[in-house]
Amino acid sequence: MENAQVWIDKGIGFATEYGPKIIGAIIIYIIGSWVIKKLIGLIRKAMLAKKYDESLQKFLLNLVSWALKIFLIIMVISKLGVETTSFAAIIAAAGLAIGLALQGSLANFAGGVLLIIFKPYKIGDLIEAQGVTGVIKEIEIFTTKLVTPDNKLAIVPNGAMANGNIVNYTEEGQIRVDTTIGIGYDEDIKKAKEVLLAVLTTNPKVLQDPAPSVNVSELADSSVNFAVRPFCRPEDYWDVYFGTLEGCKLALDNAGIEIPYPHAVEIQKQG
Repeated sequence: MENAQVWIDKGIGFATEYGPKIIGAIIIYIIGSWVIKKLIGLIRKAMLAKKYDESLQKFLLNLVSWALKIFLIIMVISKLGVETTSFAAIIAAAGLAIGLALQGSLANFAGGVLLIIFKPYKIGDLIEAQGVTGVIKEIEIFTTKLVTPDNKLAIVPNGAMANGNIVNYTEEGQIRVDTTIGIGYDEDIKKAKEVLLAVLTTNPKVLQDPAPSVNVSELADSSVNFAVRPFCRPEDYWDVYFGTLEGCKLALDNAGIEIPYPHAVEIQKQG
Protein backbone atom coordinates (compact mmCIF):
# COMPACT_ATOMS: atom_id res chain seq x y z
CA MET A 1 0.00 0.00 0.00
CA GLU A 2 2.84 2.35 0.85
CA ASN A 3 4.44 1.78 -2.55
CA ALA A 4 1.10 2.43 -4.25
CA GLN A 5 0.66 5.61 -2.26
CA VAL A 6 4.14 6.73 -3.30
CA TRP A 7 3.31 6.22 -6.96
CA ILE A 8 -0.01 8.01 -6.53
CA ASP A 9 1.75 10.94 -4.87
CA LYS A 10 4.30 11.06 -7.69
CA GLY A 11 1.52 10.95 -10.27
CA ILE A 12 -0.33 13.76 -8.55
CA GLY A 13 2.87 15.78 -8.32
CA PHE A 14 3.65 15.21 -12.01
CA ALA A 15 0.11 16.14 -13.03
CA THR A 16 0.20 19.23 -10.83
CA GLU A 17 3.54 20.37 -12.21
CA TYR A 18 3.28 19.40 -15.88
CA GLY A 19 -0.47 19.07 -16.46
CA PRO A 20 -1.12 22.81 -16.92
CA LYS A 21 1.95 23.05 -19.19
CA ILE A 22 0.78 20.15 -21.39
CA ILE A 23 -2.77 21.49 -21.56
CA GLY A 24 -1.43 24.97 -22.35
CA ALA A 25 0.84 23.56 -25.08
CA ILE A 26 -2.09 21.70 -26.63
CA ILE A 27 -4.24 24.84 -26.54
CA ILE A 28 -1.42 26.90 -28.08
CA TYR A 29 -0.99 24.32 -30.85
CA ILE A 30 -4.71 24.19 -31.65
CA ILE A 31 -5.15 27.97 -31.62
CA GLY A 32 -1.86 28.49 -33.46
CA SER A 33 -2.82 26.04 -36.20
CA TRP A 34 -6.16 27.82 -36.62
CA VAL A 35 -4.43 31.22 -36.77
CA ILE A 36 -1.90 29.96 -39.34
CA LYS A 37 -4.70 28.61 -41.52
CA LYS A 38 -6.53 31.94 -41.36
CA LEU A 39 -3.35 33.92 -42.06
CA ILE A 40 -2.53 31.78 -45.08
CA GLY A 41 -6.09 32.32 -46.33
CA LEU A 42 -5.79 36.10 -45.91
CA ILE A 43 -2.40 36.17 -47.64
CA ARG A 44 -3.81 34.11 -50.49
CA LYS A 45 -6.73 36.53 -50.92
CA ALA A 46 -4.35 39.50 -50.85
CA MET A 47 -2.19 37.91 -53.55
CA LEU A 48 -5.23 37.17 -55.70
CA ALA A 49 -6.37 40.78 -55.31
CA LYS A 50 -2.92 41.99 -56.37
CA LYS A 51 -2.97 39.46 -59.23
CA TYR A 52 0.29 37.78 -58.26
CA ASP A 53 1.62 35.11 -60.59
CA GLU A 54 0.14 31.73 -59.65
CA SER A 55 3.56 30.11 -59.37
CA LEU A 56 4.77 32.87 -57.05
CA GLN A 57 1.61 32.60 -54.95
CA LYS A 58 2.04 28.89 -54.24
CA PHE A 59 5.76 29.20 -53.60
CA LEU A 60 5.40 32.08 -51.12
CA LEU A 61 2.41 30.52 -49.37
CA ASN A 62 4.35 27.29 -48.96
CA LEU A 63 7.33 29.18 -47.57
CA VAL A 64 5.25 31.30 -45.15
CA SER A 65 3.32 28.23 -43.99
CA TRP A 66 6.52 26.36 -43.11
CA ALA A 67 7.98 29.38 -41.29
CA LEU A 68 4.83 29.87 -39.21
CA LYS A 69 4.63 26.17 -38.34
CA ILE A 70 8.25 26.16 -37.15
CA PHE A 71 7.54 29.24 -35.01
CA LEU A 72 4.46 27.50 -33.56
CA ILE A 73 6.48 24.40 -32.67
CA ILE A 74 9.02 26.57 -30.84
CA MET A 75 6.18 28.20 -28.88
CA VAL A 76 4.73 24.81 -27.92
CA ILE A 77 8.12 23.52 -26.77
CA SER A 78 8.66 26.72 -24.79
CA LYS A 79 5.30 26.24 -23.07
CA LEU A 80 6.34 22.74 -22.02
CA GLY A 81 9.19 24.30 -20.04
CA VAL A 82 12.07 23.88 -22.45
CA GLU A 83 14.22 27.02 -22.51
CA THR A 84 14.02 28.55 -25.97
CA THR A 85 17.59 29.82 -25.64
CA SER A 86 18.77 26.28 -25.01
CA PHE A 87 16.56 25.05 -27.80
CA ALA A 88 18.01 27.67 -30.13
CA ALA A 89 21.52 26.67 -29.11
CA ILE A 90 20.74 23.04 -29.87
CA ILE A 91 19.37 24.02 -33.28
CA ALA A 92 22.45 26.16 -33.96
CA ALA A 93 24.78 23.34 -32.91
CA ALA A 94 22.93 20.86 -35.09
CA GLY A 95 22.51 23.34 -37.93
CA LEU A 96 25.90 22.70 -39.49
CA ALA A 97 25.48 18.93 -39.41
CA ILE A 98 21.94 19.18 -40.77
CA GLY A 99 23.08 21.62 -43.43
CA LEU A 100 25.79 19.24 -44.58
CA ALA A 101 23.36 16.33 -44.57
CA LEU A 102 20.77 18.32 -46.50
CA GLN A 103 23.00 19.96 -49.08
CA GLY A 104 20.79 18.63 -51.84
CA SER A 105 17.65 20.02 -50.19
CA LEU A 106 19.28 23.42 -49.69
CA ALA A 107 20.33 23.42 -53.33
CA ASN A 108 16.76 22.57 -54.30
CA PHE A 109 15.46 25.42 -52.13
CA ALA A 110 17.90 27.85 -53.78
CA GLY A 111 16.86 26.46 -57.16
CA GLY A 112 13.21 27.10 -56.31
CA VAL A 113 14.01 30.72 -55.44
CA LEU A 114 15.84 31.16 -58.75
CA LEU A 115 12.96 29.63 -60.69
CA ILE A 116 10.51 32.03 -59.07
CA ILE A 117 12.77 35.04 -59.73
CA PHE A 118 13.70 34.32 -63.35
CA LYS A 119 10.47 32.47 -64.29
CA PRO A 120 11.67 30.14 -67.06
CA TYR A 121 8.24 28.53 -66.76
CA LYS A 122 4.98 28.96 -64.86
CA ILE A 123 2.04 26.79 -63.88
CA GLY A 124 0.26 25.51 -66.98
CA ASP A 125 3.32 25.69 -69.26
CA LEU A 126 4.31 22.70 -71.38
CA ILE A 127 8.05 22.17 -70.94
CA GLU A 128 10.83 19.66 -71.49
CA ALA A 129 13.51 19.41 -68.80
CA GLN A 130 15.65 16.73 -67.15
CA GLY A 131 14.40 14.13 -69.62
CA VAL A 132 10.75 14.82 -68.73
CA THR A 133 8.08 16.45 -70.90
CA GLY A 134 4.91 17.65 -69.24
CA VAL A 135 2.66 20.47 -68.09
CA ILE A 136 3.70 22.33 -64.93
CA LYS A 137 1.25 21.52 -62.14
CA GLU A 138 2.99 23.10 -59.16
CA ILE A 139 6.26 24.80 -58.19
CA GLU A 140 7.01 23.94 -54.57
CA ILE A 141 9.89 24.95 -52.29
CA PHE A 142 12.06 21.95 -53.19
CA THR A 143 10.47 20.38 -56.27
CA THR A 144 8.53 21.06 -59.44
CA LYS A 145 5.58 18.83 -60.32
CA LEU A 146 4.73 18.07 -63.95
CA VAL A 147 1.93 16.06 -65.54
CA THR A 148 3.25 14.05 -68.49
CA PRO A 149 1.27 13.47 -71.73
CA ASP A 150 0.31 9.98 -70.46
CA ASN A 151 -1.09 11.59 -67.26
CA LYS A 152 1.71 10.60 -64.91
CA LEU A 153 2.96 12.89 -62.15
CA ALA A 154 6.67 13.66 -62.44
CA ILE A 155 8.44 15.32 -59.49
CA VAL A 156 11.76 16.96 -60.40
CA PRO A 157 14.16 18.62 -57.87
CA ASN A 158 14.33 22.39 -58.29
CA GLY A 159 18.13 22.34 -58.10
CA ALA A 160 18.31 20.25 -61.24
CA MET A 161 15.64 22.34 -62.95
CA ALA A 162 17.45 25.62 -62.19
CA ASN A 163 20.82 24.32 -63.43
CA GLY A 164 19.70 22.30 -66.43
CA ASN A 165 18.36 22.99 -69.92
CA ILE A 166 14.67 23.89 -70.15
CA VAL A 167 12.62 23.94 -73.34
CA ASN A 168 9.39 25.91 -72.86
CA TYR A 169 6.86 25.04 -75.57
CA THR A 170 4.20 27.41 -74.24
CA GLU A 171 6.11 30.68 -73.89
CA GLU A 172 5.77 31.71 -77.55
CA GLY A 173 2.09 30.70 -77.68
CA GLN A 174 2.56 28.33 -80.62
CA ILE A 175 4.41 25.14 -81.46
CA ARG A 176 5.31 23.47 -84.74
CA VAL A 177 4.25 19.87 -85.32
CA ASP A 178 6.79 17.98 -87.43
CA THR A 179 5.61 14.96 -89.43
CA THR A 180 6.98 13.20 -92.52
CA ILE A 181 4.73 11.76 -95.23
CA GLY A 182 6.12 9.75 -98.17
CA ILE A 183 4.65 9.11 -101.64
CA GLY A 184 5.78 6.89 -104.51
CA TYR A 185 8.25 8.13 -107.12
CA ASP A 186 5.63 7.69 -109.86
CA GLU A 187 3.13 10.02 -108.15
CA ASP A 188 2.49 13.68 -108.99
CA ILE A 189 4.48 15.75 -106.47
CA LYS A 190 2.53 18.97 -107.03
CA LYS A 191 -0.82 17.24 -106.63
CA ALA A 192 0.35 15.44 -103.49
CA LYS A 193 1.57 18.72 -102.03
CA GLU A 194 -1.82 20.36 -102.68
CA VAL A 195 -3.65 17.42 -101.06
CA LEU A 196 -1.45 17.49 -97.96
CA LEU A 197 -1.67 21.26 -97.60
CA ALA A 198 -5.48 21.07 -97.84
CA VAL A 199 -5.48 18.69 -94.87
CA LEU A 200 -3.65 21.31 -92.80
CA THR A 201 -5.65 24.35 -93.88
CA THR A 202 -8.99 22.66 -93.14
CA ASN A 203 -8.01 21.57 -89.63
CA PRO A 204 -9.52 24.12 -87.19
CA LYS A 205 -6.78 23.47 -84.62
CA VAL A 206 -4.00 24.30 -87.10
CA LEU A 207 -2.93 27.95 -86.97
CA GLN A 208 -2.93 29.87 -90.22
CA ASP A 209 -0.37 32.36 -88.89
CA PRO A 210 2.35 31.17 -89.11
CA ALA A 211 1.10 29.37 -92.19
CA PRO A 212 1.46 25.58 -92.38
CA SER A 213 3.98 24.27 -94.90
CA VAL A 214 4.47 21.17 -97.04
CA ASN A 215 7.85 20.74 -98.74
CA VAL A 216 9.89 17.91 -100.24
CA SER A 217 12.44 17.04 -97.58
CA GLU A 218 14.08 13.87 -98.89
CA LEU A 219 14.41 11.64 -101.93
CA ALA A 220 14.53 8.35 -100.07
CA ASP A 221 15.19 4.84 -101.41
CA SER A 222 11.53 4.04 -102.09
CA SER A 223 9.67 7.28 -101.52
CA VAL A 224 9.60 11.04 -101.97
CA ASN A 225 9.23 12.40 -98.44
CA PHE A 226 7.39 15.58 -97.52
CA ALA A 227 8.03 17.61 -94.39
CA VAL A 228 4.48 18.37 -93.25
CA ARG A 229 4.68 21.14 -90.67
CA PRO A 230 1.58 22.79 -89.20
CA PHE A 231 1.63 25.19 -86.23
CA CYS A 232 -0.80 24.98 -83.33
CA ARG A 233 -1.31 26.02 -79.72
CA PRO A 234 0.76 23.92 -77.29
CA GLU A 235 -2.33 22.37 -75.71
CA ASP A 236 -3.48 21.13 -79.15
CA TYR A 237 -0.16 19.49 -80.04
CA TRP A 238 -1.18 15.83 -79.82
CA ASP A 239 -4.57 16.40 -81.45
CA VAL A 240 -2.89 18.09 -84.40
CA TYR A 241 -0.09 15.50 -84.56
CA PHE A 242 -2.39 12.48 -84.70
CA GLY A 243 -5.00 14.31 -86.78
CA THR A 244 -2.38 15.27 -89.37
CA LEU A 245 -1.15 11.70 -89.78
CA GLU A 246 -4.64 10.27 -90.15
CA GLY A 247 -5.91 13.10 -92.33
CA CYS A 248 -2.94 12.88 -94.72
CA LYS A 249 -3.35 9.12 -95.13
CA LEU A 250 -7.07 9.39 -95.87
CA ALA A 251 -6.62 12.36 -98.21
CA LEU A 252 -3.88 10.63 -100.23
CA ASP A 253 -5.99 7.48 -100.49
CA ASN A 254 -8.96 9.48 -101.74
CA ALA A 255 -6.75 11.21 -104.30
CA GLY A 256 -5.38 7.87 -105.52
CA ILE A 257 -1.82 8.73 -104.47
CA GLU A 258 0.17 5.76 -103.23
CA ILE A 259 2.07 5.77 -99.94
CA PRO A 260 4.86 3.24 -100.53
CA TYR A 261 5.58 0.38 -98.14
CA PRO A 262 8.28 -2.33 -98.19
CA HIS A 263 6.84 -4.65 -100.86
CA ALA A 264 9.88 -6.92 -100.78
CA VAL A 265 9.34 -7.65 -97.11
CA GLU A 266 5.66 -8.43 -97.71
CA ILE A 267 6.56 -10.89 -100.52
CA GLN A 268 9.12 -12.58 -98.30
CA LYS A 269 6.54 -12.99 -95.53
CA GLN A 270 4.00 -14.51 -97.92
CA GLY A 271 6.60 -16.91 -99.28
